[in-house]
Amino acid sequence: MAGNAGPKRQDTRKFVENLSGAGKCIAVLTSGGDAQGMNAAVRAVVRMGIYVGAKVYFIHEGYQGMVDGGDNIKEATWESVSSMLQVGGTVIGSARCKEFRTHEGRLKAAHNLVQRGITNLCVIGGDGSLTGANLFREEWSGLLNELLEQGLINEEAVSSNSVLHIVGMVGSIDNDFCGTDMTIGTDSALHRIIEVVDAIMTTAQSHQRTFVLEVMGRHCGYLALVSALACGADWVFIPEMPPDDGWEDNMCQKLSESRSRGSRLNIIIVAEGATDRQGQHITSSFVKDLVVRCLGFDTRVTILGHVQRGGTPSAFDRILASRMGVEAVLALLEASTETPACVVSLVGNQAVRLPLMECVQMTQEVQKAMDEKKFDEAVRLRGRSFENNLSTYRLLSYRKLDSELPNSSFNVAVMNVGAPAAGMNAAVRSAVRVGITEGHKMFAVNDGFEGFAKGQIKEIKWGDVGGWTGQGGSLLGTKRTLPAKHLAKIAEQMRIHNINALLVIGGFEAYVGLLELSSARDEYPEFCVPMVMVPATVSNNIPGSDLSIGSDTALNAITDTCDRIKQSASGTKRRVFIIETMGGYCGYLATVGGLAAGADTVYIYEETFDIRDLQANVEHLTQKMKTSIQRGLVLRNENCNENFTTDFIYQLYSEEGRGVFDCRKNILGHMQQGGAPSPFDRNFGTKVAAKAMQWITRMLKESYKGGKVFTNAEDTACLLGMRRRAMVFQPVAQLREETDFEHRIPKEQWWLKLRPLMKILAKYKTFYDVSDAGQLEHVTRVRPKDFQPSV
Repeated sequence: MAGNAGPKRQDTRKFVENLSGAGKCIAVLTSGGDAQGMNAAVRAVVRMGIYVGAKVYFIHEGYQGMVDGGDNIKEATWESVSSMLQVGGTVIGSARCKEFRTHEGRLKAAHNLVQRGITNLCVIGGDGSLTGANLFREEWSGLLNELLEQGLINEEAVSSNSVLHIVGMVGSIDNDFCGTDMTIGTDSALHRIIEVVDAIMTTAQSHQRTFVLEVMGRHCGYLALVSALACGADWVFIPEMPPDDGWEDNMCQKLSESRSRGSRLNIIIVAEGATDRQGQHITSSFVKDLVVRCLGFDTRVTILGHVQRGGTPSAFDRILASRMGVEAVLALLEASTETPACVVSLVGNQAVRLPLMECVQMTQEVQKAMDEKKFDEAVRLRGRSFENNLSTYRLLSYRKLDSELPNSSFNVAVMNVGAPAAGMNAAVRSAVRVGITEGHKMFAVNDGFEGFAKGQIKEIKWGDVGGWTGQGGSLLGTKRTLPAKHLAKIAEQMRIHNINALLVIGGFEAYVGLLELSSARDEYPEFCVPMVMVPATVSNNIPGSDLSIGSDTALNAITDTCDRIKQSASGTKRRVFIIETMGGYCGYLATVGGLAAGADTVYIYEETFDIRDLQANVEHLTQKMKTSIQRGLVLRNENCNENFTTDFIYQLYSEEGRGVFDCRKNILGHMQQGGAPSPFDRNFGTKVAAKAMQWITRMLKESYKGGKVFTNAEDTACLLGMRRRAMVFQPVAQLREETDFEHRIPKEQWWLKLRPLMKILAKYKTFYDVSDAGQLEHVTRVRPKDFQPSV
């Protein structure tokens, strides 16, 4: 893999090289309902297990296969998990197993594991599957003694298999497990839902229709809530928060008002487990009949069903599952006799390990709170991410009458700066509607700072941003022009329109632009107002934030293309594809796209490489062609090296691989910037912009003195970014030190830690620092406020 120079210091850090799996046997199984991304998790467990020297086994058909034994438990090889990454469902099969719930069934399962020396179990499933695994672990020593008494195993087998270690990963499209922000499969299920919603919206607008969509979620309303947020639905029904009594009249009034304001369609989303306050089931057909009876609207019902479970896993789910799979193997290697069964979770942007039964207990408490009609408690127990989604949805959807709105008499401008990024429009919509709800007059600036200088500013109303969430690109118009040359004109426009605060949604130019405006405050008092930037760029190269709006959509575009390219290679053996991605000097898209697509090598600017590395990579692929996996995928970031261009690497590989493999190249270009935003980007943009507007409101109140807004404090020109587990407002002036302005990247980038993981999964020996790996924490502690799930 390019740039194999490992870390020089090996003092306080702990490397995976010191965690040997020699002599250990790990088994992986998928259980319960299938979820997209399970195969990526299985692949990561197998390859990481083999990498550390352990024997890894597949258990086919879940617990049923463990009970039946025989050919259901097979040793896995490196090649046996090839081509699994992009496949939905679970290749090793899943089944509900009544027999495992009995003592006799678990005795048979224990016998089958002991025969193969398997004492490390990686279970991918829902809370039922994980609870079953924990019970199995607790009974383990008793089961071994029974097998000894029955003469099925000997004393040596009892002593050498004395402890069973369990690590769980949650695979569930419902995202109904407490302790993790996202479960494997949820993001892919949202992709299926949003694809359908986008398609329905076009036909609904043609005919002025109302659509009632039923989505999965018997006990958890996450899918319904997030898809409602991502498509701007008029109404949503979820189990955790039944509507108030009299909701029928309120909903019909809201739909009627929406039509009278010129909307041609209405979307209502119903979770399959939705009820009213009395516990009566609210069905999609009941909602449809109600709308027809009360309003006479042309109304249709669509029940999505198992479509949501199917299809290819999204880039997010592949990366999440790969990270969790590697973390699960590390947890098994580090487990001691005292370690409780743990589950690998995602909190914010960090992998953590939590005691399995604490998570299960909290998940059961949610259901208990719902049964006891303590709905606020149920929402709180679901976690901060769920709460944020619900409060943001309420903020954006329940339009008050103008007479009921507060009147702040503040004018707030919103603009896009830099290259277009999918999700920008969702952020603008969110900012405009939250601003109006807070009583401000909202102004839209067209064409970035250039448009600002020319006076392309006009008031933007609630209805003007209807239907914006699903639109790609930038509807406001965006340019890369920096404000430095136009400061006097921009200041004049701010004075003319009496702009009291500024929200900039954009990329690196937006960041530099905000620095220039805040630096000019002494000269231009018009800039002495609250200013905040929300990062939106496919490159994800903004200092102060782990993630930018738009990068998830770009990753999905890269992953989809790589899938198609790999598929085209399956017919013609021994072919290597060289693919160039965007990102400027930032290697995020290439690295994370490479992890999601299963690339063999990824070349980026941040990790220097030379001709010897290129030669080693070609030799690595030559060895690979001798196996049953006769294709290769090489990603190259567009600015990784000025001399080793895409053409150069293509010609080098073609020449060196002559007679072993042939090459093709592909430059993805602007397709990475285009397309409809992914559910993640819609949701992320919506929530971050809402938070930014609430900050602006607070700052306006604090800086309003003597009849005008004035502030020149450093902390009133901020960037709102996600740092590990929390959303943080950071003064742009303080971020200067963290920025490499020449190459337009942060000096430190969290995702570089994913590169060794990617190399391991591509069969390279590398240093992998595990000192930052998930430590065992507790689910009951007070969790940081306002974090957003991310890759």
